[in-house]
Amino acid sequence: MLICRQAYMSMGRENKTYLTEFILLGLSPDHQTQILLFVVFLLIYLLTVLGNLLIILLIHIDSRLHTPMYFFLRNLSFADLCFSTTTVPQVLVHFLVRRKTISFAGCSMQIIVLLLTGCTECALLAVMSYDRYVAVCKPLHYSTIMTHWTCVRLAVGSWASGAFVSLVDSTFTLRLPYRGNNIINHFFCEPPALLKLASADSHSTEMAIFAMGVVILLAPVSLILVSYGNIICTVVQMHSGEGRLKVFSTCGSHLIVVGLFYGSAIFAYMRPNAKLMNERDKIISVFYTVVTPMLNPIIYSLRNKDVKGALRKVTGK
Repeated sequence: MLICRQAYMSMGRENKTYLTEFILLGLSPDHQTQILLFVVFLLIYLLTVLGNLLIILLIHIDSRLHTPMYFFLRNLSFADLCFSTTTVPQVLVHFLVRRKTISFAGCSMQIIVLLLTGCTECALLAVMSYDRYVAVCKPLHYSTIMTHWTCVRLAVGSWASGAFVSLVDSTFTLRLPYRGNNIINHFFCEPPALLKLASADSHSTEMAIFAMGVVILLAPVSLILVSYGNIICTVVQMHSGEGRLKVFSTCGSHLIVVGLFYGSAIFAYMRPNAKLMNERDKIISVFYTVVTPMLNPIIYSLRNKDVKGALRKVTGK
């Protein structure tokens, strides 16, 4: 024990000790602004938790919602719930305290879970767009294509891809040495912000993150665009004006959420790692970590008549 302590002190004198905690600068240094942001973020988080839990509960108890689309929605809601809970509660606490610290272990865990759930959501959104493509463009073959086991395999594949990308990105990020400067100009821990404090060359890590971004961001968003492109072409040929309007409205809402989530995530992870993180970077991060998990249950589920019917059945109205 004494030998270990002496070795630790010797490393400290040589300024080679690894950091044990980080200081997060947050979204604003102004106290009044932080109080306002606390109220806004708290409301958004409550809506996120209530909305996603409601979707999970309704799909579980109503047999009419035991279909492929709602099976994927339940997975998406669970991913959203975990994704938001990974960062927002810590951000809420930091709005109320002067010293915004997070341990290295806590930062590492936040990165791992954030990447796992966020990347899984990327894959799930692509899978859901494929499900809608089959439903609209190949309705007669839908039941034979989207079987129960196909849905299970697609869901497991989504979570597996999220776990793989999380493993690669977090391993490359956390293996770097972090010494000296421990101030992160961000409101939570994520690889692009943490890499700016690395005490060694981070080029290989940046390339690994970029490669994983191609796999989990660009590939799924390409599939989504192709799926919705085919859906729109099919809808244009419909004779029913009401049917066209309904599908266009749904597709438009979905694409707005997809654009917010993928656009902000691509901006954060698919560009060269800048030396400094500015306020614009932090605001963009708010969209995919805070706003999108709140919008998903509203856009994908709560506006749906089947979900509304299940909610009336549960509430007895």
